[in-house]
Amino acid sequence: MRRLDDQRVILTGATGGIGTVIAERLVAEGASVALTDVDGDACAELAARLDGDTLPVRLDVTAEDAWRSVVLAVRERWGAAHVLVNNAGIGSLGTVGSETRERWDQVVAVDQLGTWLGMKHVGAEIERSGGGAIVNIASILGATGGLANSFSYAAAKGAVRSMTMNAALHWATRGVRVNAVVPAFIGTAPLLERYGGTERHTAMLANTPMGRLGRPEEVAAAVAFLASDDSGYTTGSEIYVDGGWSAR
Repeated sequence: MRRLDDQRVILTGATGGIGTVIAERLVAEGASVALTDVDGDACAELAARLDGDTLPVRLDVTAEDAWRSVVLAVRERWGAAHVLVNNAGIGSLGTVGSETRERWDQVVAVDQLGTWLGMKHVGAEIERSGGGAIVNIASILGATGGLANSFSYAAAKGAVRSMTMNAALHWATRGVRVNAVVPAFIGTAPLLERYGGTERHTAMLANTPMGRLGRPEEVAAAVAFLASDDSGYTTGSEIYVDGGWSAR
């Protein structure tokens, strides 16, 4: 039996480099997956490629009404959700001195506010379904000083880690486990296209004890574990998929 047979999952940021691989893993594990992203057409294209039970839905994670619509669409299609994977995120390279207020607001809205709204609206559905899991995608940049830039992203992802622990305590006796995956730099195609061969790419490798970028599949494996009953006694915890960053 696959680990997520008969489980109903809402995945945000489904069409990004890591999100697509997470979607593939969840479907392979037997889940019915609502594929959400701000690009609805890309969600539909991904659904057509996946060999499984999927529901493509456009979602702006910063819009509370949009979350209500997704929850309703999933309930009407399958019933109340069992799992939420908060993967949607955007970044910025701005430092504490160079970041702009406009970009700060954008990053915090998607990465922090979007994660909270997902937990708020889907957490109640998970309770309704009889219990399940929330998996938040944080970042090593929200747990360390990183490369001394990406200031707004680090702030938002640090908040995701704190919200994960707080929500885990809130739901500890109510059947909803809340955990986080904390990746370091993951070698997705967009990242390599943007930074491959640059000084930033060199710094990523130089600061990773294992000496390589992570693979999206390694993040997806951690998500699948935390979404499944294999992690039934795990809540308020973090899995670092970071090549040793957190041990430095």
